[in-house]
Amino acid sequence: MTYAKGFFTSLRRKLGKFSALGLQEKARFIEAYVMLGMMHMAVKSLPFKWLVRRLRQYHGGIEAPVLSATQRETAIIVSKAVTTAANNTPWESACLVQALAAQRMLQRREVPGVFYLGVLHDATAKEGMRAHAWLLCGDLVVTGDGYDDFTTLSSFAWGAL
Repeated sequence: MTYAKGFFTSLRRKLGKFSALGLQEKARFIEAYVMLGMMHMAVKSLPFKWLVRRLRQYHGGIEAPVLSATQRETAIIVSKAVTTAANNTPWESACLVQALAAQRMLQRREVPGVFYLGVLHDATAKEGMRAHAWLLCGDLVVTGDGYDDFTTLSSFAWGAL
C-alpha cells in the first residue's frame, strides 16, 4: 500500500508540473518523450549503422559550425525538452538514446550539429572502459555533458557544416 501511495503522489506531482507548462512546452516534451522511446527501441533492436545511415562521417575534430541566434535558441529548447523527458521515462534513456533523439529533433528543425561517440579507459568499470555519446551544435552541448575526458572514436554530422 505504501508503494502505491508513493507512486500516485509522484504521478500527481508530475502531472501538476506538466499541466503548468505552456502549450509549446507540452508539445516539445511529448515529441521528446516519443522520440526517446523510439530511439530506445531502435538502439535495442537495430544495427548501429542503420541508426546513423542518414548522417555523414565527420572528421573535423571537435569544432562545429557557428549557429545563428535562432538555431542556438532552438538547440537550447530541444536540449531542455530531451533532458526533461529523459528524466521522466520509465525506461533507461542513456546518453546514446538522448543524443539520437535530440539529433532527429534538431535535424527536423534544420539545426546543424555533430554527434560523437567516445570511450574512456576506466579501471573501475566492468569492461575496463566506459562509452559515451554526446551531441554538439556549434559550441553548445545539447546532450552528453561531461565528454571532455573521453576519446572520440566516431563522429557524425548533419546539416550544413
